[in-house]
Amino acid sequence: MKLVTYLTAERSARLGLALTGGLVDLERALDWGQPGEGTLPDGVPTSMIDLLTRGPQLLAGLRALADRLAAQPSDGLTGLLLPAATALLAPLPRPNNVRDFYAFEQHVKTARALRGAEMIPEWYQIPVFYFSNPDAIYGPDAPVPVPQQTAELDYELELACVIGQEGRDIPAERALEYVAGYTIMNDWSARDVQRLEMKMNLGPAKGKDFATSLGPWLVTPDELEDRREGAGAETRHRLDMVTRVNGKEYSRGNAADLTHTFAQMIAFASRDVWLKPGDVIGSGTVGTGCILELRPETVGGWLQPGDVVEMEIERLGVLRNRVVAREG
Repeated sequence: MKLVTYLTAERSARLGLALTGGLVDLERALDWGQPGEGTLPDGVPTSMIDLLTRGPQLLAGLRALADRLAAQPSDGLTGLLLPAATALLAPLPRPNNVRDFYAFEQHVKTARALRGAEMIPEWYQIPVFYFSNPDAIYGPDAPVPVPQQTAELDYELELACVIGQEGRDIPAERALEYVAGYTIMNDWSARDVQRLEMKMNLGPAKGKDFATSLGPWLVTPDELEDRREGAGAETRHRLDMVTRVNGKEYSRGNAADLTHTFAQMIAFASRDVWLKPGDVIGSGTVGTGCILELRPETVGGWLQPGDVVEMEIERLGVLRNRVVAREG
C-alpha cells in the first residue's frame, strides 16, 4: 500500500492512496469500501501522524481496502480518482522528529578519505545519528531554495523508514514491527557551512538545517517483502537507488548495502527514550550518493538554481525537486 498526503484545490492537506491508475482520496475510498456505514469511530484520519497513531489494525484494514481498489477494472474507479494534476506533499509534511543516521560504510569511508581521515573502529560499534529539522520538510516537485551563505549545495540519496508504533528500548530483533513504511529521503547539504561548523566538533547543524525532502509516498513493508534479505536484526531490502541531476545519472547504490540495518538503528534510537508514530529514521547516504563523494570537479560542480534532482528507489517511486534561487 502507498499512502500519500496531497494538496486540494483549496490548498488544504488530505490523505490518499496511490494506485496504479492514480490517486484516491482516503475518505472517499473508505466510503466506497463501507457504503452507508460510519467508517471509523473517531472519524477519518486528518493527517498521516493521526492515521499512524491509531495503530496497526487501521493500517491492516486500509491495506485490504487498497487491494480491493487495485483489483477493480479501470472503469470501476470512476468518480474516485483525483485529477491527474493533483500535487503531492511530503507523506509527513511535519514529522515528529527526524533522526538521520550514517549507516553506509562506503559513503563514510569515502567522505573521511576526502578529508584525509582513516575509518575509526567506533563507527562499527554504534549506528550514530544526528537530529535534523522537522519544520523544513519538502515534498515531491517542491522548489528547494539555495540557503544563505553557501556556494556548495549538495544532495544526499537516502532511504527512510517511518515509525508506526510507540516504543522504548526496542530490541533489534523486534524493531521492524514498529515500522509503518518506507520513503525516499534527500538530505540536502550546504557543504561549506557544514565543513566550517564541524571544525568545532559539533554538528552537522546549519549545514543540514534548511531542507529535507521526503516522498513521494509512504510504502508499507508488505510491498517490499519479496526484496527482503536476512531476518530479525539483520534484515535488509535489495532495492536499487539512483540519483539523476538534469536527467544525467550521478549516483547508484543499493539499500542492501547498509552496514547498520534499520532494525539496529531503531534499537539504538529508542534507548532510554520513546519513539512515536511519525518519527522519521534516515539511513544516511548510500555509497556514491552525493556530489561530495563523487567530487564536484568530476560532475560539473555543486548544485545551482535551475538544477533538477531526481531520486529513484525501486518500489518507492521517484522524488524530484528543482533547486531555486533564494528570494530576498
